[in-house]
Amino acid sequence: MSLLSKVTRCMKKIAPLELAETSWDNVGVLVEPPYPSPKQNKVFLTIDLTPQVLEEALADPKIGTIVSYHPPIFSSMKRLTSADVKQDIVLKAIARGVGIYSPHTACDNCVNGVNDWLASGLGQGSVIPITPADNPPLGQENSGSGRLFTFEEPVQLTTVVERVKKLVGLNHVRLATATSHKNSKLIETIAICAGSGSSVLNNVQADLYFTGEMGHHDVLAALAKDTSVILCEHTNTERGYLSAILKPALEKELANENSEMGEAIQVVVSQVDQDPLVIV
Repeated sequence: MSLLSKVTRCMKKIAPLELAETSWDNVGVLVEPPYPSPKQNKVFLTIDLTPQVLEEALADPKIGTIVSYHPPIFSSMKRLTSADVKQDIVLKAIARGVGIYSPHTACDNCVNGVNDWLASGLGQGSVIPITPADNPPLGQENSGSGRLFTFEEPVQLTTVVERVKKLVGLNHVRLATATSHKNSKLIETIAICAGSGSSVLNNVQADLYFTGEMGHHDVLAALAKDTSVILCEHTNTERGYLSAILKPALEKELANENSEMGEAIQVVVSQVDQDPLVIV
């Protein structure tokens, strides 16, 4: 069995593809090279598969499968040429025998996925999905899109902000403060959505929205209903999940597997992958 096949089987256990939002998302095996190298025994994790990240991955001939959280193939391709950035990524991966798998919204929605990781850094409280999954797989009964977190004991907005910074590893976040929170009203409920949150959060009643990005008018609408907003930039709400949750989960699933050459399978996380936006 190829390394890609082993990773695919394990990823489907961690983040079942039935939970993905396939009406618009593109998940699962995106690139299956016809001639993978039997010497490959490493799995490479990244949020975005940019040319720079691909270069990092291909610099190590042991890497045989890339798990790219965001799918590098999204819209259809009518040809494959090096003139197009996305097509060039696919061509180079195939040429080096490297497979590409994308879990995206399956990882967002699954139990112990990206949104649950975001909730885990907020403090003591309870978590439920904003929109529960229909007929979830066994063990995924609490899966679904977004999360609604309720504190056991309400806290100040400033406390939440500091916890979010610590969780995602940022010195600064963007904050829109509702009138009541300027007057020291405590935060009891937080609606969470990794990445771009407007479509999931806009109709949710909560004291605070916690996401990567929202449109200007969506933020204004939140403030109008007395909901504060924390924005961390899109991928900053996703990247920490790779090292904190996905890497150890995948290592556990692959613990009894070996490469075709009999070597133990290793999981590594990109050091080049980063959000394109920084606060300066």
